[in-house]
Amino acid sequence: MIPDSDQFLNKAKSLVVASEFDGGLRVRPEDIYIVWFAKTLGNWKALISTDAVSGVYWEVTYNGNKEEAYVDAYTKNYNKVISDAS
Repeated sequence: MIPDSDQFLNKAKSLVVASEFDGGLRVRPEDIYIVWFAKTLGNWKALISTDAVSGVYWEVTYNGNKEEAYVDAYTKNYNKVISDAS
């Protein structure tokens, strides 16, 4: 059980550091930062990114009912600007 935000964020960072992506590339703890996090109905979620690798971010979810975490890695494929001006 993860009781508070500090414990969750530390756990999320350690899971990202321990995970491998793109053929085994790893990031260091000092290279990552929290973009966003929230707790809803006993479940924690954080978006974590890095400047060390371009376009990569992780989503770490902690399921409080099952007491297990899930780590998903994503890469940004493109960025399209859509203007409100006509």
